[in-house]
Amino acid sequence: MPPATIEDDDPMALIVPPPPTTSDLFGALEQRLSLEWIAGQSGGQRSLRGDFPGAAGQTLVGPLNCIHPNRIQVIGHAEQIFLSGLFDRSFQDFMDKLLCGEPAAVIVSDGIRPDTVIGDYAERANTPLLTSPLPDRELVNELQYYLIHVLAERTTLHGVFMEVLGMGVMLTGDASVGKSELALELISRGHRLVADDAPEFSRIAPDIVEGRCPELLREFLEVRGLGVLNARAMFGDIAIKDKKYLRLIIHLARLDQIDPSQVDRLSGSRGSRVVLGLEIPEVQVPVAPGRNLAILVETAVRNHILRLKGYQASDDFIERQRRWLEAAGDD
Repeated sequence: MPPATIEDDDPMALIVPPPPTTSDLFGALEQRLSLEWIAGQSGGQRSLRGDFPGAAGQTLVGPLNCIHPNRIQVIGHAEQIFLSGLFDRSFQDFMDKLLCGEPAAVIVSDGIRPDTVIGDYAERANTPLLTSPLPDRELVNELQYYLIHVLAERTTLHGVFMEVLGMGVMLTGDASVGKSELALELISRGHRLVADDAPEFSRIAPDIVEGRCPELLREFLEVRGLGVLNARAMFGDIAIKDKKYLRLIIHLARLDQIDPSQVDRLSGSRGSRVVLGLEIPEVQVPVAPGRNLAILVETAVRNHILRLKGYQASDDFIERQRRWLEAAGDD
């Protein structure tokens, strides 16, 4: 899913990237996997996910399989032995069935040089045919890791994503509530910026949502009155974090927008927000003149870390009052 676009009048608006293709995969992994493209270059713009009916149900990558075809078919030693044992007619039928599924690529592993006949089939079908010296299992694992990240379900949220005390924290709130100014103060206190205005999130595992900054916005922070600032140039490399898992959302709300009757005096305003199908804890922090928001954010993160370890100050407080009342009653 491509990230949502931001309003046209936003000075840091995003451009929605096209879906990733086989050419993108080759460019990203050519050196790491020692890939060589030997046939079917004209099919480089095939979508890695597939753009035809039924493609969404395909497995992303795996050993050669024509019954349940993979988007990327890997041919290793076992598959090569199988293919070499086929008679001409059976081989032709198999190749027709393999390539009619329009795989994004066929990759021959283990340093095997495919027969010219296979290259000719791939060329006629416009199917990218690649080779790699890696063993088939290692190749499949590497490709799975890449595809999980590049094809993960994505969304773009409005706010500032930061690393605070080692935790991925998303700062949200209405426009002009002070999110970027707060981020600037947090950076000056030693915390790190991941993305301002439009962080992009992807669900890379059942319980993990990862956030990162779109390439065009990386390192930049927009502060009203000061314009667009380069956080890396101003504060150094230590002020920037490339990516982080989203673990906590802190929502900045103006004091006049908060109903006091809905605030728990003991545990505060806590809840959760669903991001890409995963519930993320959320804390609401009131914004009012004179409040030190940077300290409040740091405290909210420290408190959340304690809760993750099983300690809740409100429960401790209630238990202390109970013990005191019981002791007073005994007297």
